[in-house]
Amino acid sequence: MDGIATNIIGYSAAFFGTTLMLPQVYKSWKTRRVEDVSYIMIFFYIMNCLLWLIYALMINAIPLLVTNVLALIIGISQLAIKRRYKI
Repeated sequence: MDGIATNIIGYSAAFFGTTLMLPQVYKSWKTRRVEDVSYIMIFFYIMNCLLWLIYALMINAIPLLVTNVLALIIGISQLAIKRRYKI
């Protein structure tokens, strides 16, 4: 595969992986309803971000590092919203 196609796929994966939780965070924040949001799902999302972040640090991959820092912030935001508005 040529470099352009590889970059398109890589940046697309980074975009979708980073923004994966954003619709849920927005809905939870707007409606203040979180009973259907699973702590286990949030835990796995945050762990995924942390592991990718560690990997990015180990291989010195700045784009991977940046995307996973942003994704981690999004995941922690969802956790905070879940804790704040839990029943």
